Amino acid sequence: MSGELEYFFDFMSPFAYLAHDSVCQLAKRYDRDLIYKPINLPEAKIAAGNTGPSNREIPVKLRYLMIDINRWAEKRDLPVAFPASLDSHKMNAGTFYALERGVAEKYVREAFALGWGQGGDMSAERTLSDLAETMGWSVAEFVAYASMAKELPEYIASNTEAVEKGVFGVPTIIIDDQMWWGNDRLSFVEEFLAQE
Repeated sequence: MSGELEYFFDFMSPFAYLAHDSVCQLAKRYDRDLIYKPINLPEAKIAAGNTGPSNREIPVKLRYLMIDINRWAEKRDLPVAFPASLDSHKMNAGTFYALERGVAEKYVREAFALGWGQGGDMSAERTLSDLAETMGWSVAEFVAYASMAKELPEYIASNTEAVEKGVFGVPTIIIDDQMWWGNDRLSFVEEFLAQE
């Protein structure tokens, strides 16, 4: 038993947003170290063989997903607004900046709030600047760091690890040798933790 709870996510995912607070609570309740693993979701899907169109390209599915997202947001008492952009690479990479400073949980919560909570443009410099200001960081330094997303070794390593572990979607929780995918699987995660 490792004592860790790995949380694979991408800020582009509404279900990762909807799961985050509950994942934090589970980690605290069962004394697990929450390990943040931001990944490039489209790359993980392709690596797993999911090469079909995105949900945004399937109108009937997208209509249902928006209903489902709103149901979950109401259940979790969270605001929800579709982001102006789902280009999440810079925001994902910023997680490593937060990890270096020991404030990953706050960063992830604030970043999700700007994206899925307020409907912000995840890739816009203004959004990243607002995020840095909220965190009390140098705006210029954070924006420069986040802008290196696709070349950032930590981000590349996180994506590689996700593929190696069989992550094909987010949110994915991995504890020891067990994996759960989806915001709606958290009750199973809790059952496992309780048995441990």
